[in-house]
Amino acid sequence: MSPRWPGDGGPASTYPASMAAVSAEIGSGTVPQRSLIADGALAAGLAAFVTVGTYFASHDRPLHRQFGVGTVALIVLAAGALTLRRRYPVATLLLVFGAVLGYFAIGYPNGPIWLALIIAYVTAVLRGHRLAAAIVAVVGFLLFPWLDYLLRDGQAPSLAALAGLAAWLLVLLGGAEIVRFRRERVAEAVRVQEEETLRRASEERLRIARELHDALGHHLSLINVQSGVALHLNEDLPEPVRTSLAAIRDASKEGLSELRSVLDILRQEGELAPRSPTSTIARLDDLVSQAAAAGLKVRAETEGTVRPLPFGVDVAAFRIVQEALTNVTRHARDATASVRVSYGEHELTVQIDDDGRGSRTNAGVGTGKGLVGMRERVGALGGELEAGPRPGGGFLVRARLPLDGVAS
Repeated sequence: MSPRWPGDGGPASTYPASMAAVSAEIGSGTVPQRSLIADGALAAGLAAFVTVGTYFASHDRPLHRQFGVGTVALIVLAAGALTLRRRYPVATLLLVFGAVLGYFAIGYPNGPIWLALIIAYVTAVLRGHRLAAAIVAVVGFLLFPWLDYLLRDGQAPSLAALAGLAAWLLVLLGGAEIVRFRRERVAEAVRVQEEETLRRASEERLRIARELHDALGHHLSLINVQSGVALHLNEDLPEPVRTSLAAIRDASKEGLSELRSVLDILRQEGELAPRSPTSTIARLDDLVSQAAAAGLKVRAETEGTVRPLPFGVDVAAFRIVQEALTNVTRHARDATASVRVSYGEHELTVQIDDDGRGSRTNAGVGTGKGLVGMRERVGALGGELEAGPRPGGGFLVRARLPLDGVAS
């Protein structure tokens, strides 16, 4: 028994086999952007399959035009157009639709040429051209079942045949939509994963930048300040010693410049502050000792009940005090600074101020990386930062760091 195709009095009978072909086409989970060679191979294989199938389907069909060169030409045109189906899905759909319509309008025997139209239709839906696919489906539904009746005095399609064709068109559209939705979900998941990877890399880069600035920059600044003070206060030092101190001062200054260049590369966006298992506010005495060694008078006091802090708050508090004392040492060498750490019920307050002696040129503008880093750390923890000149002279830095809701 020869296979039945739309137009043989049973339009719906062709669609189960067609859906199998569609499943093979769209159910493999391949990437939408196939190479031109792959699509060309599909078109060539489909052309051969449809030609052979149509040849056998044309036997014993006296009411249809005999299989010939014109049949093969339209089959090759419909299948060959699929080579560009991913680049130009709408144009391909229209070209295949025209070829198939011409095929049946001329009266060639029914065959698997429908497969080319179904693949073009599904491709258009998968590529997001649902309106064009819907228009083609409606036009095809209104034309193909009536060709024999209008052109060759055949029988009009029955209501059951029309209902079956409409049902298969809806199934085809629904299946393509489901596959398209799943592909979009997969693509979205991949995009989210890539963004998460980039975000983690940015966080790590920013953490490195901050730790370099807060730790290495702090010590380089102290080296630069102390070597400069030694040269200034000891003019009678032997020339080799003065030369060595000058070299240390210049090298530390150059090192600070190079460090800033590296930070400019690493620092890109104001992202979340890191929680590094390094220095914490428990090392406040070390900071005071380092500042005192650089010639700065520092008074430190703690208010409230000292207790373990969430790690993010602990590290941020240490770095804020470290940076503030570094700025005082750099810009106000003869100043007296005070550090106050207050343990509250729901927040930790860190305040550093100085009495305003010495030069503070551009120290309070807030455009340096030190204050930027402070604001990033405090903002990431949901806190508040005040930094600026005091009304009576000097400079004030006050950070309020909430303790609630911060991972310890």
